[in-house]
Amino acid sequence: MLFNLSPIFALVPLIIYIILSFKDLNPVLNVVICVILSAIITKQPFSSFGSVMAESLGSFLGMIGFIIMLGSGLGAVLQKTGVAEYLVMSLVKRIGVDNEKKAIATTMVSSTILVSLLGTLAGANAIIAPIIIPLVATIGITPSTVAVVFMGAGLTGMFVGPYTPQVVTIMGLTNLTYAQYMAAAGVPLAVLVLTITFIMANRVQKKTLGVYAYDNFEKTKDEYVAGSDVKKAALAFGLSMLALIAYGITLQSGSSYAILVISVSAMITGLAGKLHPNDLVDTFIKGASRMMWLFVMFVLFNPFINFIAEVGAFEKLVSMLNPLLQSQSKVVFSFVAALTGIFGVGGAATADNIVMDNMFKPAIQSLGISPSLWALILLVAGQITSFAYPEADMIGQMGLARSKDMKNLVKYGVIVTAFSIILVVIRACFE
Repeated sequence: MLFNLSPIFALVPLIIYIILSFKDLNPVLNVVICVILSAIITKQPFSSFGSVMAESLGSFLGMIGFIIMLGSGLGAVLQKTGVAEYLVMSLVKRIGVDNEKKAIATTMVSSTILVSLLGTLAGANAIIAPIIIPLVATIGITPSTVAVVFMGAGLTGMFVGPYTPQVVTIMGLTNLTYAQYMAAAGVPLAVLVLTITFIMANRVQKKTLGVYAYDNFEKTKDEYVAGSDVKKAALAFGLSMLALIAYGITLQSGSSYAILVISVSAMITGLAGKLHPNDLVDTFIKGASRMMWLFVMFVLFNPFINFIAEVGAFEKLVSMLNPLLQSQSKVVFSFVAALTGIFGVGGAATADNIVMDNMFKPAIQSLGISPSLWALILLVAGQITSFAYPEADMIGQMGLARSKDMKNLVKYGVIVTAFSIILVVIRACFE
């Protein structure tokens, strides 16, 4: 450590990172500043930084960033082939939008499914918004209601999709299979959030009907008719995803298997949709490039965390938190850990989970916290931050819904946050 400081001072760059996460600063620039500070404080030799970055490219976080990029590329292919619109319109036709409750349910299902398939909240809902808004607006669904649905149903898709970044990260940290993860964390939190979302969306609809409304929206065609190429592409996409996921589950494949699933399904979908191979590759790369910033951020984040961990800063922090954990209570630990993740660690959910896992690893081992309970804590810590206070995800979904009603969205988020923490505490009681 610089000047022989206590290892706890290595956490200063992490505190700065958390503070800057809530400021109007480019996330990549934030990590650049903090990784440099952490390197200085922990006395990392300047000459070794190139090899550190080369090693980081093959790290777990680097892989997660790459998967996010590929997911964005798949989304671009689905949009180009018309599969995304076809999936949404098929759900609309099947469920219907002839009354408010059906309209809310249809929007929820559409958002959850597409986000879980693409692994991106903003990207998937950006595809859905121009399709679904004209349909639900015709029966009076308000922008405030759509914002609640996009937020709740979309984020639910992030923690149930088999190869979303959050799910892949938690499975990698806990060594749980997808089925075990879903039983322990994905399904319980999904049921909770979707139930609250449906109830709150209906309440917000009643409160805002006649107060907020969509103006000048472009009405959709009376009857959507998908071409044969679109149907073939959609079928190819569905079958390839199902086959690859089933094969992966059978082999109990690791996190890296997501790279194969996304790449192969994108290729099959594009070719089935009769995209020229050159056009297919160009579309995929263009879509993936939208997430290049996140990949770079994750590659930089790996040495940032490693520099802090190597000097024993996280162990020192946990030893300082021991008074809170003296009871050796798993319930107390779960409550403290969940609150720390939700309110104390900002940034991307996957980065949040890496910090949490490093920070609390000694306590997890000493208390005998099971991987299934830890998976639920990590999921709540990473995803519920988006509900706890207005930040990028909440503001982004409000914008996609064309809503200006922050008040009702914040109220909804507070309710989801409170019940999610209660879920963690209840689960810990049975540990």
